[in-house]
Amino acid sequence: MIIEYKTIDLFGEMLFEKVILAPPFKKLNPMPNEACFLYIKAGEYNSISEKEQVKVKAEESLLMKCGNYLSQMYAANSLNRYEAVAVHFYPGILKKIYENKIPKFLKEHSENSNDSRMGKINNDVLIQKYFETILLYFENPSLVNEELLILKLKEIILLLKQTENAPVIKVILSNLFNTATYAFREIIDAHVFSTLSITEFAQLANMSTSTFKRVFKKNYNETPARYIRLKRLDKAANLIKISSESITEIAYQCGFNDSSQFSKLFKETYGFSPSQYKLNHIHK
Repeated sequence: MIIEYKTIDLFGEMLFEKVILAPPFKKLNPMPNEACFLYIKAGEYNSISEKEQVKVKAEESLLMKCGNYLSQMYAANSLNRYEAVAVHFYPGILKKIYENKIPKFLKEHSENSNDSRMGKINNDVLIQKYFETILLYFENPSLVNEELLILKLKEIILLLKQTENAPVIKVILSNLFNTATYAFREIIDAHVFSTLSITEFAQLANMSTSTFKRVFKKNYNETPARYIRLKRLDKAANLIKISSESITEIAYQCGFNDSSQFSKLFKETYGFSPSQYKLNHIHK
């Protein structure tokens, strides 16, 4: 449930965004024409792109270039609260504030730039102090004017350039608005062992659920539910034979949220409960 949501605009676009909510909360987060830098003040955030998944805790931050994302927000403790602040980057606004003289590091496309869309920054004092001032503007909107917003936008770009994770961040900054296209199978392979639902897979592939199922059947000659379930069970069976981790931990690693449901499906497929299956292989 969203408790508070506020934005601050610059030149008709959302520049800063603040949200407080009661987790858990999930949403599709498409950014086809913008990039975003997110700071987590309370709770935890899980960002999922077509090929990556990055978890961010309180006082950490995440730079995301343009693309298609799923956002998952969670509580980190008994305080059932998630709070985050974001700054958004748009190519048109950057050209305007730099008067078409965009800094070199923002447009030097790196040849070594892998297809990573996200860069995480651990606890950084300067980043933390920056967002404290942004929160102050949300509480005192009368302080805000166009000139100040332009300065704050330029400031965060310079801060990102010199962060501890600067090499990775610089690569992403230089490719902020370069979109990547992923093959259907790449998206499936990247997340087949995550806890994503069929609907969430479809969202990452930018398809309706019905279209996703149809394309999946064409690619794999199998329904997505059955294919993904069997892949996860196969991995779980291999881990049960060799791992010292608990059945619950293995189930979660393989994409099952419910250990009892996992045990039921496992027994239906292999004829033994996970525990019995493990015992059978200990004696071999």
